Amino acid sequence: MGEIVNLNRARKAATRRVDEAGAAVNRAKFGRTGAEREVEARRQARQDRLLDGAALDPPAPE
Repeated sequence: MGEIVNLNRARKAATRRVDEAGAAVNRAKFGRTGAEREVEARRQARQDRLLDGAALDPPAPE
């Protein structure tokens, strides 16, 4: 005789597997940790300061 399967549990488990796969794709596509965002912001600020300091004609004060 076969194993008794609760169809509600099987259906919910299948839905969870599909949802988890979608969540993994979204994490890879959109996700960055707070530390990664902070490092990127600091790198961008440093690059902006470097470029502003190397400008030939600084902007006139208002």
